[in-house]
Amino acid sequence: MAPTDPTPRAATGSAPTIQDVADRAGVSKATVSRYLNRGGEQLSADVAARVAGAVRELGYSPSPMAQALKRGKSKLIGLVVADVCNSFSVAVLRGAEKACREAGYLVMLFNLGNDHVLEREAIRALSGYQVEGFILHTLGHDSAALADAARLGKPVVLIDRRIGDAQLDLVGLDNDAAVRLAAEHLAASGYTRLLFVTEPVRGVSSREQRARAFGHFVTERSPALAGSTFEAPAGDDAALDAALRDLQRDAGTAPFGVLAANAVISLRVAAAAARLGWALGRDIGLVGFDDPEWAPLVGPGLSAISQPTDDIGRIATSCLLERLRGVALPPRQILLPAALNARGSTRRG
Repeated sequence: MAPTDPTPRAATGSAPTIQDVADRAGVSKATVSRYLNRGGEQLSADVAARVAGAVRELGYSPSPMAQALKRGKSKLIGLVVADVCNSFSVAVLRGAEKACREAGYLVMLFNLGNDHVLEREAIRALSGYQVEGFILHTLGHDSAALADAARLGKPVVLIDRRIGDAQLDLVGLDNDAAVRLAAEHLAASGYTRLLFVTEPVRGVSSREQRARAFGHFVTERSPALAGSTFEAPAGDDAALDAALRDLQRDAGTAPFGVLAANAVISLRVAAAAARLGWALGRDIGLVGFDDPEWAPLVGPGLSAISQPTDDIGRIATSCLLERLRGVALPPRQILLPAALNARGSTRRG
């Protein structure tokens, strides 16, 4: 069969197809497919040279997704995050994405936007793209989402938060040690009346762990140190302002400070202090969980608990890749240590 010389789709603005390559080389689509998948094996030197020439002349590039699916592997990992506006989620995403890329995988991201209703939809949507497994940093409310993943035979690794009593690999922070590190710093800086400010705790394992650890710390230090917990309603600045005024009133002449449960709460507390005319460090101490790039720019600098986010993302990816390779291990809980970066927000004076 003699080669033909059709006008390539590229000349009309469309990407060339495998049919265009076959027409240019004067062979069947199956022959082109054999060449692309086997590099010319089982083809004569003449036919292989014609197909190679057609591919080069047309600038044809096979779809990586199509090629992977033919081999039964998509090389895609589904990553679900609670909120991409949260600095922790973004930092973990970076670590996971780098580890996936180094292993030859791509990440498909689904952002829940803090909407727990979307947890099951996230699993189903990503499954439609044939992802091979999931890394989940969800709100932790919908255990039915995990049932969907199990039904599809997809391995799952959790980040930061448990979902129900699911027996799965989990990678996150040692919350008990991190809370103690932050609270010890506030106490050592002279703040003796403390308030732990968090988003609503119920049903979110990491928030529950931090609130419980704070309560244990205060109990151990009583009566020299007193403390309580406030769950800050989203968008209710008046309630947060009132909680801080109550903290000031209860403290009397004693120095008082706040431990904020994440970067979002840290910013809200800093803004509330500004509204109340308080200077961080001098009038109120503040330590925040998470240490985003903007932390040194808040007031005199925000003292913060730094999470090993890159390591969390990388280790979670490593755990998932092991599961994809068929490694049989009991469910693992890998908790990493935090570090404290002390700045002006806890420097009294």
